Amino acid sequence: MVRRLVLTLLLLYPLCLSLLDAYGFQDRAQPADAIVVLGSRVYPGARPGPSLTRRALHAAALYAQGLAPRIVCTGGQGDPGEPSEAQVACRLIAAQGVPPQALLLEDRSRSTEENALYSAALLAPLGARRVIVVSDSYHLYRADVLFRRAGLEPVSSPAGGLAARLFWAERYYRGTRELAALAWYWGKTALGLPQTDFQ
Repeated sequence: MVRRLVLTLLLLYPLCLSLLDAYGFQDRAQPADAIVVLGSRVYPGARPGPSLTRRALHAAALYAQGLAPRIVCTGGQGDPGEPSEAQVACRLIAAQGVPPQALLLEDRSRSTEENALYSAALLAPLGARRVIVVSDSYHLYRADVLFRRAGLEPVSSPAGGLAARLFWAERYYRGTRELAALAWYWGKTALGLPQTDFQ
């Protein structure tokens, strides 16, 4: 019985990774009320990591195409004394010529769930519901699920497109992490637990 279960999981694992790829590499960007950039690591000295850089530059390009009138930069503070992921993303985007009045800061979140919840709260007074969610491809399925759960209408757009395909080891690491996060999310939903890990 245990052997059969393990074999089934081993067979399903690459299939699930392929499904994440198939979903994440489809660019669904279309006219929306806002673009939401999901946060990622900031290194000491306020240096954006490669993932945050990809996401910020992609969001700026979507704005330049006229797909939305505003960009929401998300992500809270990492290391003490460092700017938040949202602040660093906004600086990168502003450097691409996006006017400051088009940038909104959501710098409280510490998870994708909170990205969705706090972005929804920030956009609600503006009557904004349809959002282009920008992240790396492996992250977009879960992000879309969570943003829809928060009451928004997400359409996803992968940062970097096909050029941002990951080295195989990183792909498996990121994909495995996403599958674990999805299992955790569905488990919490089934148990009726709060939909964010942080209050």
